[in-house]
Amino acid sequence: MAKRPFYLTDSVIQSTPMSSTAPMPAPSKWNAYWRLMRFDRPIGILLLLWPTLWALWIAGAGSPHLKNILIFVAGVIVMRAAGCIMNDVADRDFDPHVERTRARPLAAGELTVREAMVLFALLMLAAFGLVLLTNALTVKLAFVGAALAASYPFFKRFTHLPQVVLGVAFGWSMIMAFAAETGAVPGVAWWLLAINTVWSVIYDTLYAMVDREDDLAIGVKSTAILFGQHDLTALRMLKVCMVAMLMALGFAMDFTWPWYLGVAAAAGLFIRQQIRVRDRSEKACFSAFLNNNWVGLAVFAGLLGHYAWLAYG
Repeated sequence: MAKRPFYLTDSVIQSTPMSSTAPMPAPSKWNAYWRLMRFDRPIGILLLLWPTLWALWIAGAGSPHLKNILIFVAGVIVMRAAGCIMNDVADRDFDPHVERTRARPLAAGELTVREAMVLFALLMLAAFGLVLLTNALTVKLAFVGAALAASYPFFKRFTHLPQVVLGVAFGWSMIMAFAAETGAVPGVAWWLLAINTVWSVIYDTLYAMVDREDDLAIGVKSTAILFGQHDLTALRMLKVCMVAMLMALGFAMDFTWPWYLGVAAAAGLFIRQQIRVRDRSEKACFSAFLNNNWVGLAVFAGLLGHYAWLAYG
């Protein structure tokens, strides 16, 4: 079975000598930093952003504070970049043996671990500066979020359920969003975290199915390996579970019809994904993984429609 082409690194570009005693990195080094933070692949930002926006809009009853929107959008970008760095540091001995990841900057030797960790520290400082603009409860919760982001990459060595940890790590911004917007963390925030955890297992299982053969060879664990030949059945059950949880959220929050239209659109996208991956080809699994961006958008559109209907309907 043909492997999906992976990103090829740029050729080394010689930098022009500079008079400064601390020369700036060559253009190829900047490119390596860019790719280390995965800014060339924004899908991770979007998958983290959508549930954060769900939480902000629900916490703000359709009108979240602009300051919080800006803080959390920036925080999503910064923390996703930091998480990618820590993931590559943790996997630096595994990535050279996986076709899709062997061109990553650490695996290819374009950057050192020290350079990666310096950038990670700078990003964490930037994230901390952002959270200081909120309130005391959000700051306290941020320490939990930082611990989740730093530790998640190591779970794939010890458990077949790292995708569950990813879901909590990606969803922790939802808990913080409620804290920033309302000064409390109500039950609906935890329900949203549960929904996001189920969703993360769905899309990250699809992602792990791309690397399943390589992961088996090097001893990395995942839900794709855990589910084995029952992977499509497990995905079907998880998708039904998520749609049911979204419906239950709508009933509990007394959402209007646009919400359910958005959930129906998400369900339709899930069905399309299942059809697409029925042969388990790597290309189809990766395409289905990317398609989850539209699932997140569909749910958010339903939420916006609900609040618009309340205001103008």
